Amino acid sequence: MKKIFITRRIHQPAEDMFRAEGYDVTVSTKDGVLTKEELIVALSGMQYDAVVSLLTDTIDQEVISAMPDSVKIIANYAVGVDNIDLVAATERGIVVTNTPDVLTGSVAEHTVGMILSLASRIVEGDRFIREGKFVGWDPMLLLGIDIKGKTFGLIGAGRIGSEVAGILFNGFGMNVIYSDVKKNEALEVLCKAQFLRSHDEVLSRADVVSIHVPLLPTTHHLINAEKLARMKKGALLINASRGAIIDEQALADALKAGVIRGAALDVFEFEPKINQELMNIPNVVMTPHAASATEETRTKMAEIVARNVIEVLEGRGILNQVKN
Repeated sequence: MKKIFITRRIHQPAEDMFRAEGYDVTVSTKDGVLTKEELIVALSGMQYDAVVSLLTDTIDQEVISAMPDSVKIIANYAVGVDNIDLVAATERGIVVTNTPDVLTGSVAEHTVGMILSLASRIVEGDRFIREGKFVGWDPMLLLGIDIKGKTFGLIGAGRIGSEVAGILFNGFGMNVIYSDVKKNEALEVLCKAQFLRSHDEVLSRADVVSIHVPLLPTTHHLINAEKLARMKKGALLINASRGAIIDEQALADALKAGVIRGAALDVFEFEPKINQELMNIPNVVMTPHAASATEETRTKMAEIVARNVIEVLEGRGILNQVKN
């Protein structure tokens, strides 16, 4: 009987699909993220054939070394795999997979929601009322900005970034500019997007900047004090990719100094720890790494994880493989 270890409970379809194949499924009973040491203990000596991991799990060389020789696949319940040492997995002959495509729509919608919340100061308004400060209509109260017809700057024009651009172009008539390692001709056709060769050009011209790049050594602190200084004073910065792409202290300093108008973050540099200065800045909208958190998306992610594992263990091929 093939054995599956899941590091944390996910949506039910995954377990159901595994058991339908006759697999033995073990799910961590800890209420929260397993530490690296707990992962090593859980995996050592157990003849698992597959490990289902979450983006909060540190699957580094030490953890991979502790996995039994029977492990054939690490199926990450996420698109990003920066939590997994791909080189170490390859050296052990372990396949690594992810869950691409399925969360594109939900993350894009969440990103647009953050833009609208920030531009219209919705979160500030909600807090204002709850604190009992609302005493009547005021022509100068919580003035936001319109985004219709403004310039949307996209850093990273992959699936999610392109979806965000499409919503803003078609729904709000925003002009789209973007930078990436290569041109996205489909985006240019669908959104009349203009390709710019440097991030600096996007940052200096856009009214709203949204980041959609993976976390790599080359993108760590991609947005720092120097980059923030290139942005328009009235610009909004959105990040729903990975927290460490932004230097959070530099962002806090820039917001307090009025270098940019505001920021919306779904991810954080030292997650789940949040920079306390950002916590106290009113023109920052924050959500708890929840951009893909819809019933539909998380259910589909569980199904994809299960299919990835089953196809490998049954020798039918490899779906959604991530290579180093």
